[in-house]
Amino acid sequence: MFFHIKELQFRAKPEKPDPVYARKLQEVLGGQFGEMSVMMQYLFQGFNCRADRKYRDMLLDIGTEEIGHVEMLCTMISQLLDGAPADQVDEMAKDPLIAAALGGMNPQHTIVSGMGAMPSDSNGYPWNSKYIISSGNLLADFRANLNAESQGLVQVVRLYEQTTDPGIRDMLSFMIARDIMHQNQWMAAIEEIEQLEGPIAPASFPREQTVEEATRQFLNFSEGEASSAGRWANGPLPDGTGNFEYVANPQAQGGVPELKPPADHQHSTPGTGPYIVNKGKLDK
Repeated sequence: MFFHIKELQFRAKPEKPDPVYARKLQEVLGGQFGEMSVMMQYLFQGFNCRADRKYRDMLLDIGTEEIGHVEMLCTMISQLLDGAPADQVDEMAKDPLIAAALGGMNPQHTIVSGMGAMPSDSNGYPWNSKYIISSGNLLADFRANLNAESQGLVQVVRLYEQTTDPGIRDMLSFMIARDIMHQNQWMAAIEEIEQLEGPIAPASFPREQTVEEATRQFLNFSEGEASSAGRWANGPLPDGTGNFEYVANPQAQGGVPELKPPADHQHSTPGTGPYIVNKGKLDK
């Protein structure tokens, strides 16, 4: 069961209406790295978790918190739209410099949602469940979670710098703090799992069934060798199975592919069908 508490987790009240900024906030609500994405990602990972109970509880704890963050953003967006006539925004946007800097009000806020938030990004593109990751492998999933929190924090910090409204900044400062906490949380969880199973996900695939030398080689496909100075090209592998090997001029090992003609033309006379067989190659 889920219980809804009427009070918000933190304050979400702007000083004045700003429909253009309401559109911008839609990105961190319904964009790829918005609060809807992390909410659904953590909840589905938790619902599907078959590992130690503490991981399931942790995922559901943070997923439930993210439901509250979605409500905070919806509340803020609705208040930013309150009392702000669209014609005033359209008048502002007539100046091409202002329009370029600010964008404009999302017309769907007046046409579709009745001056309320929507499950979409800042361009009105609907939120998509393809944004979320729930693979069942905790290490892989937790790394995806760390990425989601990192990308989300980058966007929230940029939005913080794009407003001087003290009410908006008040809410965003809290969300920034929680994103910092969540990054630390996922790094701690990743570290714990790596200590138990190692840093490779999944850890279960037998290493002897791989092309073993390829697990160590950094292949330089660019002009110059600047990449050779990186930690990823020298010293011990993080998984403890050997050392990095820098390959300056990797050589092709697969040979030239030769494809057979389509099955429905294999027995036709060359040159009579839509494909012409010429020395093992297909030409239209």
